[in-house]
Amino acid sequence: MAVRNLIPWSRGRDVSARRGGETDPFVTLHREINRMFDEVMHGFGLTPFGGDRPLDAGGWPRIEVTESENEVKVTAELPGIDQKDVDVELANGLLCIRGEKKTETEDKGRLFSERYYGRFERRIPVDDVEEDKVAATFGNGVLTVTLPKSARAQQNVKRIAINGK
Repeated sequence: MAVRNLIPWSRGRDVSARRGGETDPFVTLHREINRMFDEVMHGFGLTPFGGDRPLDAGGWPRIEVTESENEVKVTAELPGIDQKDVDVELANGLLCIRGEKKTETEDKGRLFSERYYGRFERRIPVDDVEEDKVAATFGNGVLTVTLPKSARAQQNVKRIAINGK
């Protein structure tokens, strides 16, 4: 008996059909289980398995923080969200961006979705900012929060010389 006869897919089945993804029920089941784990982990604020989708990235919405001599700027991508569904707060050195993305359709016609719906919250630590001069703008699904640095924060910067060997 040849070893080839012991391999189940070598008996007249086309191996390429099994790798097609959509036709193989096990691949479909695997994807659904991964999606369910991603959703559960997102609910706990955990990063499951280091993927590249927003749910796997350690937080949604995606943010960008930049700093200059005079200010800190936080930009958050919030596609498909209305301005009225977003709250921005600054308290005790934490900038909090929270809100909710509401579903656009009912579930009865939905076969599959990788879109994220539900509540979200991001907390970004910020120090030495002038709280009364913080400003936020929202347009085209992008939230920008500008936090001017206090005079004390601007003075506390010390340049350090780098010496060669």
